[in-house]
Amino acid sequence: MSLSSPAPGPIVSSAHLAAGALPVLSEFEFGLILVSHAFHRWMVRAMAAAGLPDLSAIDVLVLHSVQHRSKAKRLADLCFVLNIEDTHVVSYSVKKLERMKLVTSQRQGKEKFISATPAGTKACERYKAIRETLLVQPVASLGLDEASMSRIAAQMRTLSGYYDQAARAAASL
Repeated sequence: MSLSSPAPGPIVSSAHLAAGALPVLSEFEFGLILVSHAFHRWMVRAMAAAGLPDLSAIDVLVLHSVQHRSKAKRLADLCFVLNIEDTHVVSYSVKKLERMKLVTSQRQGKEKFISATPAGTKACERYKAIRETLLVQPVASLGLDEASMSRIAAQMRTLSGYYDQAARAAASL
């Protein structure tokens, strides 16, 4: 690049979307695409390294969510926390995890409660150890400010609400 070249614009996946009123949103979305695919790939490969090579990213998320605070969860709660509107996706994952003896479920009235088994808990612990070594330590070595990362996470959660609202509006068009 020569000194007289204009500065490159934002890095986006679709220039036509960046040509609107808020081009930085397209830049954010492209980063989100890359991060989400990398995160899904990471979860699958980390769980494979932990000894469970047949889990999808959703399966890993469901297992960790079921294990969260060692408290039984309802299917509806798992869907809500993971922001998955298609309950059959989570239900299929729970059935798969049950077949693998990583979770168990029991009915209490009309509700089905899902809990991690000892094998499911051990898988989560192995994943955690791998995560600490392969991801947490390298990211920590960057010296990122934890307060800034926390603010970014909060902003991402807020933006998810805008995307959800826009999705509801688009469904009514």
